[in-house]
Amino acid sequence: MSGTGSPQPLNGRWSPLVTVLAFALPAIFVLAPLAIFLVYSFFSVDQGQIVYAPTLANYARFFTDPVFLPVFWRTIVLCLSVAAISILLAYPTAYFLTTLEGRWRYALLMLLMVPLLMSYVIKIYAIRSILGLNGFLNKTLVALGIITEPSTLFVFNMNAILLTLTLLLIPFAILPIFLALERIPQVLLRASDDLGATGLQTFLRITLPLSLPGVASAASFVFVLAIGDFLTPQMVGGISGFTFGRILYSQFGTAFNWPFGAALSVALAVVVILAILAGERFGRNRGTSH
Repeated sequence: MSGTGSPQPLNGRWSPLVTVLAFALPAIFVLAPLAIFLVYSFFSVDQGQIVYAPTLANYARFFTDPVFLPVFWRTIVLCLSVAAISILLAYPTAYFLTTLEGRWRYALLMLLMVPLLMSYVIKIYAIRSILGLNGFLNKTLVALGIITEPSTLFVFNMNAILLTLTLLLIPFAILPIFLALERIPQVLLRASDDLGATGLQTFLRITLPLSLPGVASAASFVFVLAIGDFLTPQMVGGISGFTFGRILYSQFGTAFNWPFGAALSVALAVVVILAILAGERFGRNRGTSH
């Protein structure tokens, strides 16, 4: 044994085992459930019993029923809006953090990450109390004379879902953007300054292009988290705030139609995978082109 105390490489006979475990765990906990859902989506339900005969009826129902596809597209647009607003709010915050010196930078970053440690349900209730008829937002608008009486514009509708999801998911957008900004070599910024570029020119030609991979990661991350959320629409959406996640929840939890719910899950999984691939490809291309 070496006396330097440095870590020793794994024994040759253990390396294959570690490799197998590294691939087996994602396969068991990620790929296997997805495969089961895919198989279930080709079954059907008859009088409460699953019929294990292959059929495309679930997918035909999804594409032909006048309810499911419109809600599906409306949910995608909603989640794209959440991602866009989150980026617009998170980028200035992350940029401001990178301008701080010393311990303040990471202290404020940790402070912004604290909400992630709180209960999801408690956060939703807190936001709903702000957006409600007697909430802080309505009281402020009435006090300022902007509206004459409390409005339902921000509660139990799609607007409430949009605002709530944005507030909940902003921390997930701040962190990737902050990391991308922090990795920008400071020598490039100093060189730009030495060459006579203004602060705005430096930002537009160096900082913004080099931070776009982080923006792409943040956007795809927020989109994926938003489109799979059913609890937030359930608690703040009301009757008019019906999203695809609520439909999925109803198929598994109320209707007990697991095959049709699995087919809907497959459709959702396709969108999620495309969003992740798009974010990864855009971020890689922007990262290598500058």
